[in-house]
Amino acid sequence: MSSPAKRFDIFTLFPEVFGPYLDASIMKRACQNGLLEVQLHNIRDWTSDKHHVTDDLPYGGGGGMVMKPEPIFTALESVLGAPPVCPVILMTPQGRLFTHQVAEELSLFPRLALLCGRYEGVDERVRQHLVTDEISIGDYVLSGGELPALAVVDAVTRLIPGALGNPDGPWDDSHATGLLEYPHYTRPPEFRGWAVPEILLSGDHARIARWRREQSLLRTWLRRPDLLEKADLSAADRKFLANLELSE
Repeated sequence: MSSPAKRFDIFTLFPEVFGPYLDASIMKRACQNGLLEVQLHNIRDWTSDKHHVTDDLPYGGGGGMVMKPEPIFTALESVLGAPPVCPVILMTPQGRLFTHQVAEELSLFPRLALLCGRYEGVDERVRQHLVTDEISIGDYVLSGGELPALAVVDAVTRLIPGALGNPDGPWDDSHATGLLEYPHYTRPPEFRGWAVPEILLSGDHARIARWRREQSLLRTWLRRPDLLEKADLSAADRKFLANLELSE
């Protein structure tokens, strides 16, 4: 018996943002194959006034508008129950940084709710009494939480067994192993005088595996040396890195 689809409930003021991305490539196949279900909920549908107002001026003054608590609470509790039956994640630049490890953590939940902030953010009572987690995709500010929500859905979907054609794909990617990924090459073997590394054409899988590991170590050492502090390194890995240090 197959497992039920992983479900995302996304609460947003702009549901039209999501369609094109969810209807393409890996997301589309995962939905068609019953591995993923994404339900979009327009927060405006749960307003009580004829103009469907979802924001208001901040108490205390200042610029911008703040998303009102009533339609957010009503929307989430109508769909998810009170209290909600699954984690409720607010997409906000104030949240914890989204990493591959966080994606793995979220992949363990069969259902997740993502709340997309807009304007100056949400009324603080939403954070205090409804949201169970807050996630940021980086130290910058976007116009809303829709793009971050898509990033979370994409990253978590890739970890669903069967979502990718290659079952080992998610675990070879950059950051999955704690290192940046090794270089990739494909046909032709020579292009404009630039040749594919000979070892990749050798058929010696043990040597290729070691070359790829060393290239991952080298690329990480050059570009993101901070990752090496937490990476799971073997004695051979440490020796390779030590030689890099000596060659500087």
